[in-house]
Amino acid sequence: MNDPYRTIGVSRNADEDEIKRTYRKLVKKYHPDRYQNSSLANEATEKMKEINRAYDAIMKEKHEQATYIRDDYVYDKRSEDSKDENTYEDGEVSVYQQVRLLIKKFAFTEAENILGKIPPTERLAEWYYLMGLISYNRGRLEDANNYIETAYSMDSSNAEYYSTYTSIKNQRSGTGKHTSGYGCGDCCGFCGC
Repeated sequence: MNDPYRTIGVSRNADEDEIKRTYRKLVKKYHPDRYQNSSLANEATEKMKEINRAYDAIMKEKHEQATYIRDDYVYDKRSEDSKDENTYEDGEVSVYQQVRLLIKKFAFTEAENILGKIPPTERLAEWYYLMGLISYNRGRLEDANNYIETAYSMDSSNAEYYSTYTSIKNQRSGTGKHTSGYGCGDCCGFCGC
């Protein structure tokens, strides 16, 4: 793999905000949805894969020492100080909550790896929903649709699942507002942030 910092276009000294800003600009520029029905579609897809790998590598490097897995939970040392709504009293964060945090940080590979460790018999609607978000941000729209649809069918009373399901369905049919990945457009349905 090429130097991930060079791929994203930031220096090694860049802070997380700068890295995220630059990454989001690249996502907007190269997201495969922008190149549907274009001869550049395959190139855009490959470029997005390269950008995602580079971003994940950078974010993993930045967060490597802060996060480790303990028992059935992923534990984030920084939550000891923050004690936000995503933590339990002792600072533990559930697997799904940790995956949501990783998605917010655009650490899709790490989030997908954590979800991949959950046995198929223990996968809840939330598992399918989060896999759908990851797939959507990776440009795998058919997979995203299937995952989100499964999550919604498992828990049709969940407003977040319904909103995302409807948004993707409308986007695929060409009737909805176009969004280009997590963090843009009508993102509230895409991770409840």
